Amino acid sequence: MLGLGERLGIDLGTSNIVVYARGRGIILREPSVVAIEHRSRKVLAVGQQAQGMLGRTPGNIIALRPLRDGVIADYSITREMLAHLIRRACGFGSRFLRPLVVICIPSGATSVERRAALDAARAAGAREAIPIEEPMAAAVGAGLPIAMAGGNMVVDIGGGTTDVAVISLGGIVVSDSVRIGGNDLDEAIIRHMKRVYNLDIGERSAELVKIQIGSAFDMGEDQQMEVSGRDIVSGLPKVVRINSAEIREAMSEAVMQIVDRVRSILEQTPPELAADIIERGINLTGGVALLAGMDRLLELETGIPVQVAEDPISCVAIGTGRVLEELSVLRRHSAGRQRR
Repeated sequence: MLGLGERLGIDLGTSNIVVYARGRGIILREPSVVAIEHRSRKVLAVGQQAQGMLGRTPGNIIALRPLRDGVIADYSITREMLAHLIRRACGFGSRFLRPLVVICIPSGATSVERRAALDAARAAGAREAIPIEEPMAAAVGAGLPIAMAGGNMVVDIGGGTTDVAVISLGGIVVSDSVRIGGNDLDEAIIRHMKRVYNLDIGERSAELVKIQIGSAFDMGEDQQMEVSGRDIVSGLPKVVRINSAEIREAMSEAVMQIVDRVRSILEQTPPELAADIIERGINLTGGVALLAGMDRLLELETGIPVQVAEDPISCVAIGTGRVLEELSVLRRHSAGRQRR
């Protein structure tokens, strides 16, 4: 159980929320889904239990994602979701414990969006909420030597956003964020199934297609799978067989927008740091780092070696945990970003 002086790091992701407790590591990993009662907006379920309700609820219950593109879309529901997770992390019987929370924010978030995330964390039970930009947390979590004088490039591709940053001497030299991520790849698959097969499928089915046969680069293997859904014309259940090549083509536009943003940051990088990146390579984190061929495509398009972090999905949360030990440095970094 956490004490009054303990701290939590929270990766507030569009698809998943990961909570890191100082001294214990990652203790919670839940989908960013909340089920609510339609009229009262009372929270009925959070996380895995709520995700199982997506597309399966009666009229009086709504299962929704309160985060969109890496930022808060529904403040009150996000606050309730955070409160539930903080209580779980501290122990449901420890209602008077108010942990210090370090919370991740996309590098492209506006000041209003940053403030909304911090306010939601405080209202959910944190005694203090300190922001850290996602690419910085991802770099720390990936074990990059960010405190040294030398360029480190991290590309963090999450569910709702892609953050690209070049880091040196503990600070972000150049960065950008594009609101494209794994959810956009899922939506591209849903559109493809409607357009080509007149088949309506849900988010979870699209994600399963992406994971099982999706790829960003032709890996030389033509995988196939069956997908079930509702025929748009007849309204009846229908099953079709699809292959990896067509899914790669369906996702290609969104994938190339990510690649273009990486190339744009490389073009803005100072020459000395660019030389470091050529030597050290690009570091890929986030859930989409696991998409087959994503590293190969980035390497081909940039001409720079690309390595996927050991645990790309957890990098941001692990990074928040590590910086919990260096809060004075984090506060200075946060203050500096706010003055810009």
